[in-house]
Amino acid sequence: MKNVFILFVVVAILGLGSCNDLDDSQYATYLVAKPIKMSMSDFKGDIAVVAPMPMEKSGKIYVYGDYIFINDQFKGVHVIDNSEPKSPKKIAFIKIPGNIDISIKDNYLFADSIMDLLVLDISNIHSIKTVNRLENVLRDNIIFPLDADIFEWKNIDYSTEIVVGWKTVRERRPIEEVNQEFSMEFDFALSNASQSQSTIGKGGSLARFSIVDDYFYAVDSHSINVFNIEDLANPKDLENVFAGFDIETIFNRGDQLFLGSRRGMYIYDISTPAVPKFISEFSHGTACDPVVVDGDYAYVTLRGGNFCGATESGLFIVDISDIVSPTLVKTYPMDGPYGLGVRGEMIFVCDGISGLKVYDKTNVEDLVLLNHFKDINPLDVIPQEERLLMVGDGVINQYLYLDGNIELLSTLNLN
Repeated sequence: MKNVFILFVVVAILGLGSCNDLDDSQYATYLVAKPIKMSMSDFKGDIAVVAPMPMEKSGKIYVYGDYIFINDQFKGVHVIDNSEPKSPKKIAFIKIPGNIDISIKDNYLFADSIMDLLVLDISNIHSIKTVNRLENVLRDNIIFPLDADIFEWKNIDYSTEIVVGWKTVRERRPIEEVNQEFSMEFDFALSNASQSQSTIGKGGSLARFSIVDDYFYAVDSHSINVFNIEDLANPKDLENVFAGFDIETIFNRGDQLFLGSRRGMYIYDISTPAVPKFISEFSHGTACDPVVVDGDYAYVTLRGGNFCGATESGLFIVDISDIVSPTLVKTYPMDGPYGLGVRGEMIFVCDGISGLKVYDKTNVEDLVLLNHFKDINPLDVIPQEERLLMVGDGVINQYLYLDGNIELLSTLNLN
C-alpha cells in the first residue's frame, strides 16, 4: 500500500510539472508601466523644498551658475552646489509631482508639473519659493516611459486622482492577453499624449524647454507652447504652434529652434519669437531622437527598440548649411544612444550601457574615437567651457578638458 501511495505522488508531481511547462510556454516577461497616482488636492498643493534625499530615477540635467539641477523623474529636482567641482554637494530637493523639465532665467525657475507650469524664485537657494502656477497651459505634456511593453491605465479614477508618472517593473504575463491589449494601449497613449544681458541656465540635449531672450518655449508631443516671460514672475501663455508628432526635444541656435521627434528633425524660425514658423525637416525612420547643432551640422542620436521604433540605433550627422534642405552626411552605428553634446571639435555621445564615447569631429565623415568610458550608463551631458557634466544612472560625473581629450574630475553618487 505504501508503494502505491509513493507511485501516486510521483505521478502527480510529474503531471503537475508537465502542466507548468505547458502554462509557462504561454507566458512571457514584459516591462510593465504602473501609474504613480496622486489625489487632485495633493497635486495642487504647495511645492515643498526638503533636505537632500536619494535619487530614485535619474532624469535631465540643468546648469545655472554654481548649481546643478537634476530631475528625479516625475518626483522633482535635486539641487547640487557645484562651487567646488572636485567635491559637489547635494543641498536640497524640490518636490514637484509629475516634473520632467526645468529652465532658469535671472533666478526664476520654470518647471512642469504635468499640465501646469510653475514659477519658483531661487534667488535664495536656501529659501526657494513658489511665486506662480499657470494651470493647464501644458495641455499635452504627458510623458510615457518609451521602454515599456504594457501600460496599466485601466483602474484610474480621473475624477479624483491624477497620474503624475510611471514606475516600470518586470512581470510575467499571458502572451495572448498582452497581444490582444497592446494596440488598444498604444492608441490610448498616443491620444493622451542670445544677446540679452540676462543670466540663463543651460540644459542638456534631452531638454523639452528652452528660454530665448524674453520667450520661453516648451514642446509637448506635437506642439510648441510659447510664453512671453518679460515679467518673469507672470508668464503670458501665447498661442501654441502645431509642430508635428512625437516631439521629444528642443535645441536653440540663434533665431532657430531644432525639434527632435521620433519621426525626424523639424526646424523653426523664431525671428518673430511669438510665432515660430516652420522652415524645413529632416526625416528618418521611427526612433527616439535628441538633436544638437554646431556650425553647418546637426548631430542626431537615434535609439531604436520598444516604442522608439524599429530603426537601428546610430549617430546621424546632417548638413544644415542650406537650412531649407537638410541632407544626411553620414551615419555611425551606436548601441543605444540617449543624449549628446558638442564642444569645439569634440562630440560626446551617451551610448547607454555602452558608456560615454568622445569623438574628434574635425572631419565629420571620419569621426575619430578619442576616449571611451565603459563603466557608466550615461543619460545626457552638458559641455561647458572648462568641464563636461554628465548625468548617468544615479551619478553625476564631471570631466576636465585636457589637450583635446578629457579625464574624470569628480563623481557624485545621487542614490
